[in-house]
Amino acid sequence: MTDMNLAGRVALVTGASRGIGRGIAIGLAEAGADVAVNYTRGEEAAAETVAAIQALGRRAKAYQASVIDEAACAAMIAGIEADFGPLSILVNNAGIASRGLAVADTDPAEVDKLFAVHAAGPHRLSRLALPQLRRHERSDIVVISSIATLANAPNGAPYTMAKAAGEALALTLAKEELANGVRVNIVAPALTVSDMGEKLSRAITGNADIHHLDTTMPFGRVAVPADVAAAVVWFVSDANPYCSGQKLNIDGAGMATFR
Repeated sequence: MTDMNLAGRVALVTGASRGIGRGIAIGLAEAGADVAVNYTRGEEAAAETVAAIQALGRRAKAYQASVIDEAACAAMIAGIEADFGPLSILVNNAGIASRGLAVADTDPAEVDKLFAVHAAGPHRLSRLALPQLRRHERSDIVVISSIATLANAPNGAPYTMAKAAGEALALTLAKEELANGVRVNIVAPALTVSDMGEKLSRAITGNADIHHLDTTMPFGRVAVPADVAAAVVWFVSDANPYCSGQKLNIDGAGMATFR
């Protein structure tokens, strides 16, 4: 029987105050990890995530830091080590939606903003965390991407481009860090029940009620955060003894499209 017990490991999940990030943080805690809960805004929501983790008997603490802020991220990484010990799991999840405009109508500043969060942010956090991650026999980085990089739907270029850049980072890191015991993998959800999912649903389909897509999905429902968390937990656990530089699409049945 493969082992998905994460007891004794310390995880950082960015953007963990709600949605997919909260689901991943709770999933890691359910498997036994202690979790640093990163957030940018929404102190109350972050506190709710922390409380849910603590109710599982795991240690948790919220850390406010934007992934685009070098000084804040460096302080957070140092603070996590002081509070918990060195990280052995980093989940780069923090994200924002694009406005759903055609390339011809997109403000260049929007492209810069999406890249700063989805590509430069994970690069920054990974770079800052690596000195801690390398101290363990095994550590893991997971980049949360999107099936948008397969679908390449219209009216979402900044988001798709930035997610693709995040995937390139993960695949590069996987090669660079394997000798240091750091596995790096990608989890790419389809539209998932969350604030972000609603924004993307509105941008792509014109309808913010994500559940209008339930009947079009392979299992009769849109994905939920726990579906994404299950993939992350598998990737970072001993149930995964041999995979690095891999991508798992959480889209039901190879749909790889926004409906």
